[in-house]
Amino acid sequence: MNERKFLLAAKGQGVFPPPVWMMRQAGRYLPEYRETRKKAGSFLDLCYNPDFAVEVTLQPIRRFQFDASILFSDILVIPHALGRDLRFEEGRGPILTPIEVEDIQALKTDEIHGKLAPVYETVRRLRKELPEETALIGFCGAPWTVATYMIAGHGTPDQAPSRVFGYRNPEAMDDLLHKLAVSSAEYLIRQIEEGADAVQIFDSWSGVLDEHSFARWCVKPVAEIVKRVKARFPDVPVIGFPRNAGLLYESYRKATGVDVLGLDWTVPMKQAIELQAQGPIQGNLDPMRLLAGGRALEDGVKTILDSLGNGPLIFNLGHGITPQTPIEHVQQMLKLIRER
Repeated sequence: MNERKFLLAAKGQGVFPPPVWMMRQAGRYLPEYRETRKKAGSFLDLCYNPDFAVEVTLQPIRRFQFDASILFSDILVIPHALGRDLRFEEGRGPILTPIEVEDIQALKTDEIHGKLAPVYETVRRLRKELPEETALIGFCGAPWTVATYMIAGHGTPDQAPSRVFGYRNPEAMDDLLHKLAVSSAEYLIRQIEEGADAVQIFDSWSGVLDEHSFARWCVKPVAEIVKRVKARFPDVPVIGFPRNAGLLYESYRKATGVDVLGLDWTVPMKQAIELQAQGPIQGNLDPMRLLAGGRALEDGVKTILDSLGNGPLIFNLGHGITPQTPIEHVQQMLKLIRER
């Protein structure tokens, strides 16, 4: 079998036109997703039912023939598997009981695989059902980002509750992040065993941290995950996405050991070019350009392809696609990339 185009880029080869996929590509902008979501009932039922999870993962591949597919799940299945309660409320998102210092020792780190068995089945079935040329990406949330939801009990705009918790209880925060790192590494390893070609670590909230906290709470636990995954699967690419890391992107790559660096849309092109010279990058179209379509989308795609297109590049958005994005705009973006 010829190696999948996505994997060639992830391993450092220039490919033109570059392989493309989108974060949140299986989601609410697709009418078929909304139909499946209705049938599934709750969001967690959608994540934990392999029939539904396989279906929604495949939907954007059938429609757009992306070069990679990403497992449909959620970053918060890890705290759920560790014994924390979790539910999703319409209009509010995830809701958890906020974790206290004394709760950290009680996390059930030896029981996660039983709870996550349906996710592993989904990965196994996806690898069999996906087209041969389509890469399959597994993923987890980075320990810091997952911890922010566990500590606050819900999403917050600046993660102040988690930052204060860490400043007041530094040892407890280190312990929580270590437990999450170990569990997340085991989770990714099992996804690879079941057929994932690459894995991505989402650190959506790394950009709220100061330099010292970024090194301690973002970089250190991700480095632990990468070390454990690479010990088992040295050739499987690991993508790190520390959103809004700004000037800390370079040190993040060096200190964590990730193979591919996911860039958000705020990264200046000069910096993106410098980062690409050090290894593969992924990104970084502003999702609002995709939502707007037309000239704004054309200009955004052209800038990325002109500056970074000869690779190693995996074309993606700088964050997830928004639910309001017209399907025709996704088609326009793919045409611009593939017919360049």
